[in-house]
Amino acid sequence: MTVFKVPFNGYSVKFSPFYESQLAVATAQNFGILGNGRLHVLQLSPAPKSNQPITEIASFDTADGVYDCCWSESHDSLIIAAVADGSLKLYDLSLPPTANPIRSLQEHTREVHAVDFNVVRKDSFLSSSWDDTVKLWTVDRPASVRTFKEHAYCVYSAAWNPRHADVFASASGDCTARIWDIREPGSTMILPAHEFEILSCDWNKYDDCIIATASVDKSIKVWDVRNFRVPVAVLNGHGYAVRKVKFSPHRASVIASCSYDMTVCLWDYMVEDALIGRYDHHTEFAVGVDMSVLVDGLLASTGWDELVYVWQHGMDPRAP
Repeated sequence: MTVFKVPFNGYSVKFSPFYESQLAVATAQNFGILGNGRLHVLQLSPAPKSNQPITEIASFDTADGVYDCCWSESHDSLIIAAVADGSLKLYDLSLPPTANPIRSLQEHTREVHAVDFNVVRKDSFLSSSWDDTVKLWTVDRPASVRTFKEHAYCVYSAAWNPRHADVFASASGDCTARIWDIREPGSTMILPAHEFEILSCDWNKYDDCIIATASVDKSIKVWDVRNFRVPVAVLNGHGYAVRKVKFSPHRASVIASCSYDMTVCLWDYMVEDALIGRYDHHTEFAVGVDMSVLVDGLLASTGWDELVYVWQHGMDPRAP
C-alpha cells in the first residue's frame, strides 16, 4: 500500500513534472481554519514491495495553512505554495532549509486558494484568492505583473491553457467560469456554468477548446468554449460538492475528480457510462487529486484524513 501519513489535513497533491517518483503535498492544521501549515516533498520507492513505499525528502513549515502547491515547469527544484495568510511562498529544494523560502510574495488580501504554473511559457504562474482576484506572477519579479478582478466572489481555481501561453480559465464562487487572455483588458468569455459555487476548472490536454468545471452542485460539466450554450457533457455521480477536477495528461477524454463525499472518481466524458472508476479509500473529505504526467495511469490523492495515497488506475489504493 503506497500511503503516507502527514501530521495535518491534506489539501493538495502534485506530481513533479521532472521526476516520476517525486510529489509535493500541501497541508493545513485544523482543517485549514486556524493554525500552521506544512509543504511536504515525498519520494516514491523504486522497489515494488518496499517497507517504506513513500519517504519524505523535505518539508517546510508555514505559520498558516498551505492550500495548494505547484511545481515550476522550468526548475526541477522549485515549488510554489499558496498560503492562507494571502502569501505565495517559493521553495528551492536544492538549497538548505534555512535558505527557504527563497521568496514570499504578499499581495492578496485574503487566503490564496490555488496556484498554477504556465506550461507553455514556463516562467509565469497564477494565484487565485478569496479576495476575488487572480494574479499573474513571474518567478524573477517580486511584485505581480497583473491583477484580474472581475469575479464577484472567491476565486477557487485558475488554470493555464495547455497550448496558448496567454490564455487561462478561472472558477469562482460567483457561479461563473471565465476565460482570459492576458493581452486583453478584461475576460474574453463568461460561462454561467453552474447554479452553485464552482470550485475547480481544468483544460483538456489534447483539445485547447475543451474545459471542465466542478461545482458544489455535485456535478462536473465539460464545455467547448467555441459553443458554450450547452455543456458537451454533464457528469453526475458524486454525492457532495466536487472539490477538484483534472484532465488526464495521457487520455484526451479522461477526467479525475475528488469530492467531499470522500471519493476519487475517474470519468470518460465521451462514453455513455462516463464513470469508469470510483475509489473510496479516504475516510474524510477528499480534496486533492493529481495524475502523473510521466507515468500513464498513476494517480495521487490527499484529504482531511491526513493521508496521501499513490496508486495505479484499476488497483485498490489500500491494497498491500
